This record gives sequence, structure tokens and C-alpha cells, in this order.
Amino acid sequence: MRTRPRIRTAAAFALITAAALTLTACSGGDPAEPAPAGAAKDALPTEDVVSGVRANEAAAKLLPADVRKRGTLSLAATVGTPPSSAYLPDGKTLVGLDVDFANAVGKALGLEITREVAGFEAILPALGSDKYDLGTGNFGVTEERRKTIDFVTYVNDGQGFAARADSSLGEVTDLTQLCGLTVATGAGTTFERTLEKNKERCAQAGKKPYEVSVFNDVGAPWLALRQGRADVLMSTINGIRYATAKQPGTKFLNEYRRLDVGFAFKKGTPLAPAFQAAVNGLKADGTYDRILKKWGVADSGIEESRISPPEIPAPTK
Repeated sequence: MRTRPRIRTAAAFALITAAALTLTACSGGDPAEPAPAGAAKDALPTEDVVSGVRANEAAAKLLPADVRKRGTLSLAATVGTPPSSAYLPDGKTLVGLDVDFANAVGKALGLEITREVAGFEAILPALGSDKYDLGTGNFGVTEERRKTIDFVTYVNDGQGFAARADSSLGEVTDLTQLCGLTVATGAGTTFERTLEKNKERCAQAGKKPYEVSVFNDVGAPWLALRQGRADVLMSTINGIRYATAKQPGTKFLNEYRRLDVGFAFKKGTPLAPAFQAAVNGLKADGTYDRILKKWGVADSGIEESRISPPEIPAPTK
């Protein structure tokens, strides 16, 4: 069951790289062509920052007795874009910020994390049905999600914008600046929710509404940008910064808003206190900062892990 999404998302990552590298070309050949030789490999760090993590006995004692006895937890993971998660060129080795944090917490708690790849939009509902113990996918903490999901925070990321390098768009501080444009984003994300929620503001300002193009495959929004089917892309701050720094023909516009990101659990989970203690233990022993440094996201560090904190308010404009 894992083979199909693995192949698809591996190809999607190659597509992201290849598409962005040829953004300014008039024609780029087959949109699913592989990345230039070595491009994807060089883009992803493989330094081991987890194997040295020591057991955190105090955190482990907070685990439910049945979990300690079982010794395993099932984790549903999305495969998105670096630095959050992506496959190495072998198409089977998953790496990223989410992967390192989950593995480090697992070692600290003395648990084996069994990871299964799942679609972003499918993970949160699956937690409610007890299909998985937890999920990762750069899940931002929102008030809507907090109604049915518990989070244990480990980084701070959020929403940002990218465009083609030749775009006249500058810093987007108000969504009405997007009126009349086509915005590409991922399905089931906070970006889609933000865009749809504020769509009527263009009409209120007497402007043509922006169009939201939603995609399930991670490479599709970048391809839409490349082909001129989208004027701007909305995604994670870290993901866009990572991509545009390595891919000619694109530019990072700005951060729009910040959101805490956390491990996702079924509402009322007894696992949250142990995970929170483990993350804070990683901060204390230096592992936390080493993971952030590896992925170049030091600005996403948090002071301490929290359980389902309130959503960070959106911009007032």
C-alpha cells in the first residue's frame, strides 16, 4: 500500500526541482522529467543528528502503560517539500525536519516509530478513527483543527508567498493585493482555508476576485507557476524559502502569517504530555538546535513545546 504514494511523491519532488530550474524557459519538455543530475541529491542534507539521542526516562514515564509495553507507535506522514519532508533520489528514504523530530522523540521515549505515507488531507480524519497514533505534515495549529485534534508543538512556520522571478508582485501584506490573480496552493491546507475565507474581500474592495487553484500533488502548484497557469503560490514559509533559494526563476515574496506546527493526535490523547516533555528534553540537550541547523530553519525555533496552544492571530488587514 505504500509503494504507490512513494513513487508519486518522489516524482513530484523531482518535478518541483526540475520545474523551478526551467521556470524562465519558453518550453521545458515533459513536465514530469527528472531533476538535473545531482540536483535533488545535493539539495537534501543527510547528516545524522538523531542517533545520539539518549533516553528521556522522565518523559517516558508519562506514556500510558499499554504504549510502554507495546513499544511502538504508528505515524502517518505526508511527503511534501523540503525542509519538512521529501524523498531522497532513491525514492524510498524519507528525510526532513518532520522526520528528524519524530525519530528523535521516538528515541527519547524508547519507542519504535512505524511510519506510513498518507495524503495530507487524509491524515487528520484518520487520527479520529484510531487508524494511526499520530501524524506529521507541517500541520499548523488552528482553532478549527483544535476542535478535533490535539497538537504537541515543535516548530513555528506559517504561510508565505512565492512568484516567478519576473513577476511584478512584491510583499503581500493584504490579500486584496491578489485580486484578479490566480493563486496555486495545496488541498486541505491552511492556505486554501485562508484564501477561500477572504475571497469576498476583493468584491468588497470593488476588485475582481482572485482565483484559487487547489492541487493534491505537491509538485503541481510549482508546475502551474512555471507554466503561467498561476501568478503566485501560497505555501509554507520554510518550504518556499528552501525552494526559491535553490531554484532559479522563482522568488520568495514574504511571510504572510506565522503558525505553530505540531505533532497531531486524536483529541484527548494521553500521549501529549510525554511528547511535550520529550521535545523540551531535546531542546535542553541541544538536539533541537542541531535539527533546525541541519535544515536551515533556525528562525522556526520555539521557546518551549506546548499542547494545543491558541492559534496565532491572522494579520488584521
